[in-house]
Amino acid sequence: MNDMALLLWARGPGLQIALVVFIAGMLLKLFEIFSLGRKKDLSTPRPGKAWSGLKTIFSRSLPDKTLLKRSFPTYLMGYTFHIGFFIALLFLAPHIELFRNTTGLGWPALPGALVDGISLLTIVALLLMLGYRLYHPVKRFLSTFDDYASWALTMAPLLSGYLAFHHLLLPYTQMLALHILSVELLLVCMPFTKLFHTVSLFISRWYNGDALGHKGARL
Repeated sequence: MNDMALLLWARGPGLQIALVVFIAGMLLKLFEIFSLGRKKDLSTPRPGKAWSGLKTIFSRSLPDKTLLKRSFPTYLMGYTFHIGFFIALLFLAPHIELFRNTTGLGWPALPGALVDGISLLTIVALLLMLGYRLYHPVKRFLSTFDDYASWALTMAPLLSGYLAFHHLLLPYTQMLALHILSVELLLVCMPFTKLFHTVSLFISRWYNGDALGHKGARL
């Protein structure tokens, strides 16, 4: 298979397979979570309880002041990586065009040079996160194969996309095909690795906030 054939397969059948596995896997994981159910809460609802779940999603996304002082590098690299990843995903013109062709939805793009710089910063943050995990004895001890696999699955689309954008390392067609394949691999693995937290964290935070708000706990 030559480079063009690989690219056409990645943009066609490969993408379709990845999306089917991604959607089926996500639905399966969500079914597993919600089928667990929850105990009936007999306590009297507190005022403002209806908003407690949404409030917790927002409040738990902000760094705790005490933990921020103790683990500033982790927070800095983590926020840089997450924000940078989603900017690169959602605001690069070719990505927006893909969303428009797939779903019919589109929005204004950021300047390519800006997204390029943010992508590079995100790659650096990911490398620093890996280095810090390997350096810190507790983090290194607690890390599993899933942690490193999730890191690699996240890094691959960013790095291959950056290399393709700048026509580096490999011919453009080949690098673009590898970039698309790395995204598809990310989609396939997301429901079955710790990357599923991109969805489950909002569910868990809403659940905890809703339950605690019902009991009148301070969020």
